[in-house]
Amino acid sequence: MKQIVSTSNAPAAIGPYSQAVILNDLVYTSGVIPINPVDGTIVNGDIKEQTKRVLTSLTALLKDSGSDLDKVIKTTVFIKNMEDFPLVNEVYASFFTDNFPARSCVEVARLPKDVLIEIEAIAHL
Repeated sequence: MKQIVSTSNAPAAIGPYSQAVILNDLVYTSGVIPINPVDGTIVNGDIKEQTKRVLTSLTALLKDSGSDLDKVIKTTVFIKNMEDFPLVNEVYASFFTDNFPARSCVEVARLPKDVLIEIEAIAHL
């Protein structure tokens, strides 16, 4: 049976979806965008600031799901501008420092709330 994860330490869902779902020994997160979970405001800043906020929230979501960044198997990164990829990588490498997960990165035309980045993950418990 699947278990729904809900935490105040990551942005609340802004639609009919769960922040994360646990099934068997895996946790699947929804895409996380750079929203401050305390007050619901979007991080206004460059791609590095938004990426840091996303990965901080993703870390908290995984922790509250019973996992952590070291157990991430795969991430999918959605960015508004592929030219920002080196800056995203710089911040990403400060969170994922060893045993890197598999990753896809795609440029998209638009993201929710017009943010610059969204990241989702699959992790082992």
